[in-house]
Amino acid sequence: MRTLVLALAVSAMAPGAIRAQANTAPTGALLTLDEAITLARRNNPVYLATANNRRTADAAVRSAKGQLLPSADASFSGRYQQSGQQVVSGLSFSSSSSTVQSAYSLGLNYRINRSTFLTPKAAVANRDAVDADIAGSSEQLRATVTQQYLSVLQAIARAALQDTLVKTAQAQLDLATAKVQVGSGTSLDIRRAEVALGQTQVALLRERNNVEIEKLRLYQQMGVAQPDNVQLVTDFPIVTPNFNLSALLDDARRQNPAITALRARERSANLDVDVAKSAYTPTLSLNTGWGGNSYQYTNSDFLVNQAQQGLLQAQSSCFQSDSIRTAVGLPSANCNGPKYQFTPAQADAIRSSNNQFPFKFNRSPFGIGAQLSLPIFDNFAREERVQQAAVAKDDAIFNVKAKDLAMTADVTQAYRTLQTAIQTVALQEQTASKAKEELSFAEERYKVGASTFLDVVTSRGSYEQALIDRVNAVYDYHKSFAALENAVGHPLR
Repeated sequence: MRTLVLALAVSAMAPGAIRAQANTAPTGALLTLDEAITLARRNNPVYLATANNRRTADAAVRSAKGQLLPSADASFSGRYQQSGQQVVSGLSFSSSSSTVQSAYSLGLNYRINRSTFLTPKAAVANRDAVDADIAGSSEQLRATVTQQYLSVLQAIARAALQDTLVKTAQAQLDLATAKVQVGSGTSLDIRRAEVALGQTQVALLRERNNVEIEKLRLYQQMGVAQPDNVQLVTDFPIVTPNFNLSALLDDARRQNPAITALRARERSANLDVDVAKSAYTPTLSLNTGWGGNSYQYTNSDFLVNQAQQGLLQAQSSCFQSDSIRTAVGLPSANCNGPKYQFTPAQADAIRSSNNQFPFKFNRSPFGIGAQLSLPIFDNFAREERVQQAAVAKDDAIFNVKAKDLAMTADVTQAYRTLQTAIQTVALQEQTASKAKEELSFAEERYKVGASTFLDVVTSRGSYEQALIDRVNAVYDYHKSFAALENAVGHPLR
């Protein structure tokens, strides 16, 4: 009987105490709630995918601000042309030497209109919305991990309770066996006690398996591998909330990341409308650049031969003119003089001047241009873009209103659920205490032969259910508190 009373006393302890006893077991990795949340924010792939959007938003801001700067482009080209006859614009050209060409260009272009100044603001607003989305995802992950952490603790408490109930059932079996031995009991009492013991042992196996499953789900949310014999050590005291509903609603409207993100998207949508309307404003474009080209014959003797032929033709023309001059008594033009002599030095100079490919450029003249354009009609494309932006703006306003209504309902529901949960815990405490008294009274009556073992089994079943409901009520309270924190958008304790 002492064993039975001791087992009942242990089973009547608070779930926090049961968990504390379970966590004092040696060996195993220790895990606090804060550590679980930190690991989840570092490793949860869904959250990391959301946080990765910040890089795209940063790139969009840089690109938008880059529109305030001129764009620059540089190019280098080369070309080979085989010798032969070519027809250009109806004129025939022929060359007995292949050519190689190269060219470079460096251009600066600057384009500015009203959207040039509005687009960076819209990009910054969109980045703020992305930051708010990340904050909301982080808060949602915190709430999910907290709920799962509590689920693990609840499973551990239920397993510890079932372990105690097994000992209680074993003590009742010992009591029934002792009464049979002294002749005041029946074998039916023993069979009933054995059935009750088997049922509690099956329940214990299920609860222990549930502990491992809940741990597995917790580490799935954390995004890391589960170590062996992990122990959850964060304690959750039961305290009466000291906040009121109106203050919670005001707090949620100011700080809830989800509604903050929607408001940021509303601001971004407003700017997008202005950007779309800027298509009706004129655009100023400026451009300038530098460039050059090189042109070289692959056969350098081609130019030498052309120079020689030109000199010979000039000398022939000189001879014709000179014959006329001497006929009329004028002095000779000296057509055999140095002027009409083609020297090797001249040939080398021609070959050297032909050696331009690929980097000996002849620079092109500098130029600058400006253009002011005013859009008049583009087949209603601008009107379509403006309407799309306006619709997106209206949708953003509606989304904010819808989220505000949903948040008000969520916070109100979570607050009332929490108030109900704290009252339920107190009632379950009373129920468990009365169930314990009922079981003790039934055992005393059975001990003196005033009742049957069936009465003891019935009272024990009520007591077991009361203890299980008590554990569930405690963790329903903690989960309701966590749900309220999630609805508000930040921790409240």
